[in-house]
Amino acid sequence: MAEPAVLRGFRGYLGTFRFSLRAFQLVWTTSPRLTLLLAFLTLIAGLFPAAIAFVGKLIVDGVVAASQSGLAADRWQALTFVGWEAGLVVLLAGVQKGIQVSQSLLRVQLAQQVNEMILEKALTLELRHFEDSEFYDGLTRARREASRRPMSLIQGTFGLAQNAITLLTYGGLLLQFSPWAVLFLVLGAVPAFVVEARFSSEAFRLFSWRVPETRQQYYLETAIAREDYVKETMLFQTGRLFLRRYQDIFQRLFKQDRSLTLRRGFWGYTLGLLSTAAFYGAYGWIAWETIAGQITLGDMTMYLLVFKQGQSAVAASLSSIGGLYEDNLYLSTLYEYLEQEVTIPNGKAIYGPSPGDGLRFEDISFTYPGADKPALQKVSLHLKPGQKLALVGENGSGKTTLIKLLTRLYEPSVGRILWDGLDLQEWDIEALRKRIGVIFQDFIRYQFTIGENIGIGDVEHIEDEVRWKTAAVKGMAHPFIEPMEQGYQTQLGRWFKDGRELSMGEWQKIALSRAFMRADADLLVLDEPTSTMDAAAESQIFDRFRQLTETQMAILISHRFSTVRMADYIVVLHEGRIIEQGTHDELVQDDGQYARLFNLQAKGYR
Repeated sequence: MAEPAVLRGFRGYLGTFRFSLRAFQLVWTTSPRLTLLLAFLTLIAGLFPAAIAFVGKLIVDGVVAASQSGLAADRWQALTFVGWEAGLVVLLAGVQKGIQVSQSLLRVQLAQQVNEMILEKALTLELRHFEDSEFYDGLTRARREASRRPMSLIQGTFGLAQNAITLLTYGGLLLQFSPWAVLFLVLGAVPAFVVEARFSSEAFRLFSWRVPETRQQYYLETAIAREDYVKETMLFQTGRLFLRRYQDIFQRLFKQDRSLTLRRGFWGYTLGLLSTAAFYGAYGWIAWETIAGQITLGDMTMYLLVFKQGQSAVAASLSSIGGLYEDNLYLSTLYEYLEQEVTIPNGKAIYGPSPGDGLRFEDISFTYPGADKPALQKVSLHLKPGQKLALVGENGSGKTTLIKLLTRLYEPSVGRILWDGLDLQEWDIEALRKRIGVIFQDFIRYQFTIGENIGIGDVEHIEDEVRWKTAAVKGMAHPFIEPMEQGYQTQLGRWFKDGRELSMGEWQKIALSRAFMRADADLLVLDEPTSTMDAAAESQIFDRFRQLTETQMAILISHRFSTVRMADYIVVLHEGRIIEQGTHDELVQDDGQYARLFNLQAKGYR
């Protein structure tokens, strides 16, 4: 028998609260002391309102009694009650301020804790995650909202507990008047809850759907206002175009926001009238009972105050439940991100069984996730210690993909890669990567000091100034660093104060020096390392490179054949396949693809 839609919807609504316990665990681990303090203060804050209302009744009845008797003792009794109420109000204000302070301190710590969890998870993910737009949407949702939602959930839960305690004490007072008054109190606040629950869910759906558009807005902001974009933005006069696109996205999003806000406001006001009717119905009832002499003037004052504040507490409680529902929806994005599956296996080996065997690619094939065409097909080659291998081919032929597989940024779809006779999947990833120095064509220009930019190549020695200089000498960056006033402490980039910008050729020498930081690396990988350097500087660097890596393996990717010919062995890739391999002289003599490309490039220099 099919489950009724209403029951199914209710079960789905309750299922959304499954993240509440995890949020509590997260808050507790962030600061047990603050969490306990917040719980204690919430309990006290829940008890005080009923006590203040009851003392208010005593004040009114005391004033009436004193005015009728004229006795000094009755007057002092009434003033004593006033003092009691003043003391309770002062204490309640202190408790509420304590709650605010505790929440503020806990909020800051919790936001930091969640952001650290997000970043720590990012360190464990694979490259495929960061090359997936849907993953980026999830990461954006997690980072934008999830850092504050756990605290919002805890505040809502403690607020709900405080209101529940207040309502229990209020209910005890109202029961003395009539059980029906308690029912009126609860039912009068239900409409506000219905509105909040209905539109909280819709607000979350809007938030989820629009993440790609908000990322587009962020990218357009970057294109208009960041230093590495602004030159082309000015020269190509694209600023107005980008701004119009930015405005168009805002208008689309604002149209959705406006519709939701107007509907939420209309129904909130309309159903809120029911709450108002319930209050004034109770107001008239209590007034009638007072006129009839059934209750005292003090009772009337207390019941009206209790009913009004109780109705607000019920509305706040139901609103808190709606808020908790919304917070749980947002928290789902955080835990979806944190539970991303990582499939790359990590072995334990730090040595291979055949030292000196070098690298072997055995029948390697690879297809990127979501791609229709393989990036590599049946690639096999052997690189021995001390050998220099050059990879040649058009853009998209699979050269950089091969390096990604070698460094285990991806795993082969078919085949295996061996280092010293051991499959890379059985190596400890950190140990493996320590044996490789890499400079990619799209290397990062860190907005750090020169020394840190170089030192990042070996994070264990990032503060070692001697190593900085040694690596910079090898990478030929030292000659332009030394004359600088602050030397290796010079801030690079324009993001921070006193930052200095380098030419692309100088940046490449910094990146090359970064690769040389790994003095103990057995393999150096240079992916277009001199693409922005002049021919003389390139020739000088590679002459020096051969001398410095005499006993190391090296893989060189370059489109300049004057550089490639220095390699011991050359592999020509085309559409992911090896179509030629051999020495420079052998390949020229074979008069194939390599010879054609070499002669075509050489012709340009004649």
